[in-house]
Amino acid sequence: MNTTELMQEKLASLKPNLLEITDDSALHAGHAGAQSGGGHYRLHIVSEAFSKQNTLARHRLVYATLGNLMHNKIHALSITAQCPEETL
Repeated sequence: MNTTELMQEKLASLKPNLLEITDDSALHAGHAGAQSGGGHYRLHIVSEAFSKQNTLARHRLVYATLGNLMHNKIHALSITAQCPEETL
């Protein structure tokens, strides 16, 4: 399973209405993080789990959900986390 699939599997626990993961690792070839094996990703996730949470709390929830992937498979992660009401 590749990193994007692992991320999708873990983030499924947040029951997302929308989950988009973009692997930007190729854009960072030669970057120090690229040598360590961790990739660069962009995440757009919409979930009821983010309701009544500020941006920091949402990001912390994503990091906690991704767990050990943040320490070895992901070097950089750009997050857009929204609740369904914010996408109308």
